Formats: sequence, C-alpha cells, structure tokens
Amino acid sequence: MFVPGQRWISTAEPELGLGTVLRVEGRGVQVLFAKAGVLRPYAVDSAPLVRAEFRAGQRVAGKGIAFLVERVEIKEELLIYRGEGRELHEGQLDDEQSVSQADDRLVGGRTDPISQFELRLEGLRRRAAARRSPSWGLGAARIGLVPHQLRVAGIAASRRPPRILLADEVGLGKTIEAGMILARQLATGRAQRVLILLPDTLVYQWFVELFRRFNLSFAIYDEERCEALEQSDSTSNPFEDEQLVIADFSFLEQSPKRAEQLLQAPWDLLVVDEAHHLAWSPDTASPRYTLVEKLAAVTPGVILLTATPEQLGRSGHFARLRLLDPQRYHDLDGYLAEADSFQNLSRMTDALLDGESLDAEQRAMLADAFRNDEALTARLADTTKPENAREILAALIDRHGTGRSMFRNRRAGIGGFPKRLPVWHLLDADNVDDNTRQMLLAEFHADIQQPSPVLELDYANDPRVDALVELLQEHAQDKFLLICRSQAKVLALEEALRTKSGVGVARFHEGLGIVQRDRNAAYFAQPDGARLLLCSEIGSEGRNFQFAHRLVLWDLPLDPDLLEQRIGRLDRIGQKHDISIHILAVTDSAQHVLARWYDQGIDAFRSSPSDGRELLRRYGESLARLADEHARGSDGRDQELDALIAETRASHEEMAELIRAGRDHLLELASSRDPHADDLHSAFTREDNDPARDAFVQRLLEQYGIHAEDLGSKVVLLDPQYLSTDALPGFAEGPQSVTFDRDVALAREELPLLRFDHPMVAAALDLALSGEQGNAAFMVDDVLPPRSALLQAVFLLECVADRKLDPERFLPTSPIVVTIDTRLAERADFEPSDIALRKAADRNIEVARYRKFLTKLVPPMLEKAEVVAGQRGQALIDDAVALATDTLDADLSRLLSLRAVNPSISEAEIAAVSEERSALLAALPLSRLRLDAVRFVVSADFLALR
Repeated sequence: MFVPGQRWISTAEPELGLGTVLRVEGRGVQVLFAKAGVLRPYAVDSAPLVRAEFRAGQRVAGKGIAFLVERVEIKEELLIYRGEGRELHEGQLDDEQSVSQADDRLVGGRTDPISQFELRLEGLRRRAAARRSPSWGLGAARIGLVPHQLRVAGIAASRRPPRILLADEVGLGKTIEAGMILARQLATGRAQRVLILLPDTLVYQWFVELFRRFNLSFAIYDEERCEALEQSDSTSNPFEDEQLVIADFSFLEQSPKRAEQLLQAPWDLLVVDEAHHLAWSPDTASPRYTLVEKLAAVTPGVILLTATPEQLGRSGHFARLRLLDPQRYHDLDGYLAEADSFQNLSRMTDALLDGESLDAEQRAMLADAFRNDEALTARLADTTKPENAREILAALIDRHGTGRSMFRNRRAGIGGFPKRLPVWHLLDADNVDDNTRQMLLAEFHADIQQPSPVLELDYANDPRVDALVELLQEHAQDKFLLICRSQAKVLALEEALRTKSGVGVARFHEGLGIVQRDRNAAYFAQPDGARLLLCSEIGSEGRNFQFAHRLVLWDLPLDPDLLEQRIGRLDRIGQKHDISIHILAVTDSAQHVLARWYDQGIDAFRSSPSDGRELLRRYGESLARLADEHARGSDGRDQELDALIAETRASHEEMAELIRAGRDHLLELASSRDPHADDLHSAFTREDNDPARDAFVQRLLEQYGIHAEDLGSKVVLLDPQYLSTDALPGFAEGPQSVTFDRDVALAREELPLLRFDHPMVAAALDLALSGEQGNAAFMVDDVLPPRSALLQAVFLLECVADRKLDPERFLPTSPIVVTIDTRLAERADFEPSDIALRKAADRNIEVARYRKFLTKLVPPMLEKAEVVAGQRGQALIDDAVALATDTLDADLSRLLSLRAVNPSISEAEIAAVSEERSALLAALPLSRLRLDAVRFVVSADFLALR
C-alpha cells in the first residue's frame, strides 16, 4: 500500500536515492526523488519500487542527526525510528541512506552461486564503462560510422541545449543526424519530452526510422488519438499522456484546439523536418511558422532540418535561423549584408587552403577584423606559409556568423559516393497498342497525384515487363531493386512476372506488417535469396539496400527529392560498385517526357541536384501539362518540350553557379575546429570490437532462461522457451534473431544490434542489478593459506543529482571492491583463483551452518571495508571533480573567447554552461557509497576448524 509521505527506493534506478510518495490516484502513484530532481509516475501494480525500511541495529540519518535504530514504530502507515534517545519520522530521512541487505543475506546463510556474484560484478563494471562513454544511447543504434554524421551529432550533444539547423545536401543523412542527437539527449537525461513536427507524408518514415534505427518508440498523434484520451479524462491535455510525440502539421492546422494544447504541454526538445516549408516574410508568417515560432520560444532544444541551400531563398533561410536565435537574427537587412560578406570570406578561405597569397584588399579586410590581435595581424604579411594560413583560417572560423547555428555538409566535400550510370531501356511506341498507351497515361496521372488514386492495373501485356525479364536474364548474378509508386503496382508486377520469369521475387509495401517487410528485405539481402525486390514508395524511405547496385525505375515521381530518395537506397557512402539506374519507358509516353526532363534538364540520374525543389516549383505544372499533351500526340509538342528542357537546364546551371559562388566555405570547415567533433567516432572505434562484452550479454540473458544459438554469419538466435520473467522486452513473438556486429545490422535491418543501451540488454541488466540475485556469496579458495578468511565487499559510488546534468559522464555509478581479512587488514591484491572459480559450481556448501562465526566476523570486517571504500571513493570523487572542472572550464573558456569575436555565442549558452559547472561541482563531492554485494572467501581447512 502506498501512502503519501512514505519513502521508497527505485530498484531500476537506486542511484536516485530515497523517494517520497507525493500522491496516490487510482492505479497510479507519483514519487519525488528530490535530491535528483526527478518526479516519477508509476503504475501501482508494477512499480519497480521497494519500501525503504530500516531495522534495529541499522544506522539512519536525517535533520542533521544520525543514530543506530533501537526500535521502529508505525503510525498511520508511516515509520518512526527511535534510538539513542532520538527519533526520526521516515519523511525526515535524508535522501541518501544505505539500504543494502547483502550482508544480512550472507550472515543468514542465504547465498547465491559464485557465477551469479561474478556476473553481477562484471555487469556493474561494464555498465559503468558504457555509461561514461560519449556513445551512450547510440551504441545499439543501427547507424554506419559515417564521419560527418558522427561529427555533427558529437558537436550537437555538447550544446546546452542544442538549437541547430541541419542543412546537409539531400542523401547525406539529416534524419539520422537528428535521430542521433535526440537519442543521446534522451539517454543522458538532458531531454525527457520530445516533439517532432512533420508534413503528413513523412510521419510514417520518421516513426519507422526512429524505431528501427534508434530503438525509440514515438506515439503518432492525430484527432482520433486525442479524442480517445479525452474520453478517459476530459480535463487532461492529451499531449501530456506521452513523452515522445510525432504530429503532422495538417492535423494541427485543422484543429486550433489541438494546436493550443500542444503549446500548453511542456517540451524539452522540438524537431521540425522540411523546415523550408515554414513560410515567413517581414510582413507576414504562415500558420506553420507561427506555431513553430511559439514552440521554439518556450522549448529549450530545437532542431530544424532542410536540404534547401540558403542561396535559393535567403530571407527564408534567415527565418529559420530566427527561430533558433531571435535575438541574434532579428534584422533581415543586417543578415543579408552579413551573408554577402561570407562570399568574400569564402574566396579568402579558398586562397588560404590552396596556399595562395591574399591580395591587398583581402589583407586589409582581415587586418580590420583582427585589429585587436597583433599576433594574427602579423601573420597577414605572408599568408602562403602553412602555419600562418592555419592560424588565420582558425581565427576566421571562430569569428564565423552562423557556424554554431547551422551544419551543412556537401556530397562533393565528403566523397566516397559511387558513380551513377543511367541505362535507358526505351521501347518503340509503334509496337504498343492504343489500350496500353491509354493505361500508361492513366498510370502517369495517378503517379503525380497526392495521394495516388487506386487503379486497376494489369501488366500482362505491358512491354516494360518483357524488358525487365530480359534485364534480369542479362545480369543473372546481380540483385535488382525496383521501386514504383504504389502497392497496387507491386502486386500487379509480381503477378505479371510469375508467368514470365522464374526469378526469386520479394515484396516490400505498406500493406505488409513491419515484421513481414523485414523478413522480405532479409530474404532479398541473403546471397542465395530473392534477386528482385519489388518496392512501393515506402521502400525509398530510409532503407539501406547498398548490397545491391542495380535500381530499376518502373515509373518516376514528379518530385526530384523523392527521386533522390529512391536512388539513395543504393547510392550511399560505402557502396562498393557504381550504381546502374535502369529507366524503363515507352518512347513519347508521359513517363518518357518526365525522364527526359530529369536527364537533360537537371541531370538527376548522374548527380544529386540541390535545386530540385525550386525547379519543380518553377516548371512542375508546365512539365505535367506537356507530358500529358505529348502522350496524347498534340501538335507542336516536341518544340515546346525542348524549349522547357532548355529553360530548365539554363535555370539549373544558373542556380548551381549561384550555390557554388555563394557557398559558405567557413561553415563547411567549422565543425572540424570544434573540440567535441571526433568524440563519438573515437568512442565507437573503441567499443565496437569487444567479444568479451558480447559473451557477457549472452550469459546475462541465460540467467533468465534465454538460450543463445549461433546461426552463423554473425547472427545469434535468442530462444525464450524457458523465459523466467515477463520483465524483458523483445520476446513477445517468440525467438528473436540478433547480432553483435554493426555491419550485419546495417545489412539486415530486422536484426537488433545488441549493446548495453539496447532496451533488451538494459532491461536484463537493470533486472539483475536491482534485485538480490548474486549479491551474497560464499566460496572456498584452495589457493588461500591455511586458516584464512576474507570478506569481499562491493560498494557502489553514486552521484545523486539532477539527471539533466548528466553527472555519469564524469562519475558513473562505479563499483569499488574491497577485500578485508580477519585481522581487519586490506588485501588489495586478492583475486579468487581460477581453480576455485571452476570448482565453485560443484561445491555444495550449507552456509547456514556457519551463521555463528559469520555473525561474529562479518560486521567488523564490513565496517573496515566501508572505511577503505570511503577512501577509494573519495579518490574517485576527486578525479571526477578534477575532470569536470577541466572539461567545463575549457568549454566555458572557449565560449567566452568566441563571444568576444562572434555574436552567435549567446549569453544564455554561456550562462547554461556556468550553471551546469556550479551544479555539478556541488553535486559530485556529495556522492555516496552504497553496499551492493558481499562474498566471503575461506581456505579449504577453514570450515573444518569451525
């Protein structure tokens, strides 16, 4: 029974200290962990809580006093402790109390097998190491170690909080970067409530991407969900029912009530994709922009995503930066003048990078910028010297205007992409009957509509099918990915191929469940599996099929960015082959017209155009009209089409030059100067190759009846046939195939990548360490000298602080093992012998028979162990304080230095680091010890003496 005022401990998060029951309502209870600044809601029936009850003989502390408990009284379901002439009500207890019962279990003879003690100790050590790592929260993410993505995520993770614009070119992984940032923010406690706002067409893609890549379960909100929540509680805000929320703009625009509720709910992090659609001008703003502006004003962290280059709409780009920092970006004219200066800086940057000398005008401009720095001014005398050029570039980067607000990576700058090779399969229109021509035109009209209407499709006599069969036969050893507009097309194609080819085919469309799609994708990925994967448009959303290098375009989307998404399933960093893009089309059909525009107008089959959306805005309506007229055989169509393609090409070249000339080279270089730029890459490099960890995880799961079977190819089958608990996630549908190898996880997206931050492993480890299993053990060590007895005590050093401070990067909950002999002397060099550990399972020792001498020996040995652990703990605390001081002082010093020369460094960011420094340096020295486990070790003759 929960009663307000009672003290409870979270078995899942014991480092939070003692919690206080605030209120009990229905089937829920709220517990405040005041020291950590955390309020947790729990379900009464399944709360991972244990009552903080102390017994006679134990020490309690509170209100500045401490004493040994002599008796315990109960009044109105609350405990009162009395002893040494004093009393403490349980509500007066300090938040930090030692509540371990490991010593009681040992003395009472209730011990566990040695293997469980060893597993517990290894788990404590490995959890501490994993929690300290900069990759915590990302280890189990299904992401490739792409340097520019890791660099962006590593830098953003150091911001307090991150307020950034991700503006990488199409195909470079902005969604992955955003997912990495928010996963890291959630894992470290810096964010708890996240809102993602999207166009409705991207909702499903983001939901799947976050779940599949980052193991994050977001709730999709629509009117139906909100109404259902209000039916159960009409007074509540439905957006406060979930911590992680995805909503689409259309839903909110249709309901001002929901938009207002969204604004009233508190959020820690806001993510907005397709931010270039947030229309703004100095005179007016769109409803979407206004909504995001209101949210950004009250939400600490903001991440905006756009692939539109700033040169194609500088006022819109200013509007996005204005959302991130309205004080810094408050004047459009001032921003435009500043942006013009970036072009001059970029030209100087190129000259410095190429080792060229600056002209007199450029040196004068830099001399003015460096007028308060004599050392930098002196280096302007000879900018061809590499050391001078490096220092000048570093200074320019530090002074750069948008470098801290925006990240922009370019495909050309990153490299590592394959060539794109368009392969045309044009079918003679003279061999196509009128009925097929009409079907092709109807199909085209359906393809360019949103949403696409349902058509009755029959490809039995479609000449494209014969061309596809011939293509499959010509490249009999290769795998082919075919992406088309709809599920109906996938099914019609499969039906047509069944009668014309015996090639193995897999399907991937929205009509299949997630599990079945994963299985079909895995079948395609297997070397001896399907050779052709038929995908609806959903296959172009985030999936990685780079083990194949042939893409078949059965049709073409009207949106260039959507075409880029299709090609991007194969055209990825790390692709080992050039990409063959097979275009199937009947000559003079509407599809052929669209393909010509893509090829001759914007070169989309060979390159990744940055101006695709702008070109579609200008020419999309004319293109769709001409495609229709061309297919109908209208007069004058060829000349008008040629003119449209020529005009598109001219615009494309003009915008490409505008983008090239206006490129902000300093912005592209800025991340390399950040001290946190390579933190993540270094962490992953250290941690990805640890077979001992993988073996530990399998032993851990075996404790709960999960059998691990090696299936080969670095795949392990986890069979829960004898599962002993319902507390482990991931086994609701039976056996689960997993991998410990990142490359395998990337190739087979249905396989979870197991690391300590994966929900399955984290739950198993929390379950093991929050309970008593393995916390008391007794063993005989044949190697010990005669008449020897030792007590090994495992203490945990915990920092109880607000989770948003992320204190565990400096001092994770760390095990301190102290060994004491019967003379109360420390035996720091003791480790159980291998022979003792091997024999332990065969020795059946009735520990309860030895309670008398354990009762006599253990208390003084444990008291001495606590003194030694305190000394070691203090050394760890001192090291953590020193590390935190050095790290945060360096961050603060760099920000203050940048603030002097760069207006984008806000006072708020400096204040946040300063406040974090003060809070951490106050919390770390107050870290406390908690006894977690004990092991009594005796020589072979010791028991006979008793």
